[in-house]
Amino acid sequence: MNYNDTQPCNVALLVHTCDRYRFLYEGFSYFFHQYWDFNTRCNYYFATEELTVDIPQFKNIKSGKGEWADRLRYLLEHIITEKYVVYFQEDMWLNKPVSSTFFNQLFNVIEQNKYNQVKLDSADIYNTQPTPLYIEGFNVALLNNQASGYLMSHQVTVWNKAFLIQQLYKGEHPWRNERRGTQRLKKLNPEIYHIDYFAQNGQAAINKNEPQSMRSEYHTISGNSMLQNNILPYIALLQQAGPKEQAFSTELLNHYQNQLTHDGKAKPRKEDIFKKMKKWISSLIRRVS
Repeated sequence: MNYNDTQPCNVALLVHTCDRYRFLYEGFSYFFHQYWDFNTRCNYYFATEELTVDIPQFKNIKSGKGEWADRLRYLLEHIITEKYVVYFQEDMWLNKPVSSTFFNQLFNVIEQNKYNQVKLDSADIYNTQPTPLYIEGFNVALLNNQASGYLMSHQVTVWNKAFLIQQLYKGEHPWRNERRGTQRLKKLNPEIYHIDYFAQNGQAAINKNEPQSMRSEYHTISGNSMLQNNILPYIALLQQAGPKEQAFSTELLNHYQNQLTHDGKAKPRKEDIFKKMKKWISSLIRRVS
């Protein structure tokens, strides 16, 4: 199948977010627009829960409130009509250029071969076997499912939408979905493909790629609802940009230094086991009395 501008666009790039993380939207948008090649043939969706946002070149769609898997399933079943989905989250910030040539060829290969899942982030939890197929110097490798971890993950992946919907069980939060979804996929044992396109958090490539392959990169700048060390290079880049970006970098630095959550609250204190027991006993006494 040759790439043809007259063919209907059959791929959605979905940024799946929650409203509590609205603080990250500006940074995601800034770096996505810096490095993404919008000649990539797909439609762009920025999915919030109830918030209305204006992200250039993205259509804002809304899932409503609910658990992670339920919100994503609603979007896929009721709003997104494309057959394939490139999955992103708002805390994945690009820092190297993306090639539209790579992605447009990848979409054609996926359509031709009816792939259900192509992982695009490198990680040492994956065990792969090479295939004869290359895209811009990247080997399209086949995952060894039984020897690999996190077959279900929320890193950048191209999914057949119907196959992704099957992995979304009602009421699953993201961590349970990754854990139990991986168990389900190991039993199902489908063909899952892997390409070293994104150096997630600087991870090295794991496949037998050709020397001319040019990787992109993104970092996950959030963990436990707070900014992580990965945010520091992005703050430095924003400080060198315009006044608006400099003001945002100051907010980011304040959140990072003061360990604020993305909605501006102080880091929650962990209760030790004795405090938890005391609370449980107190609640039990209240129920009995």
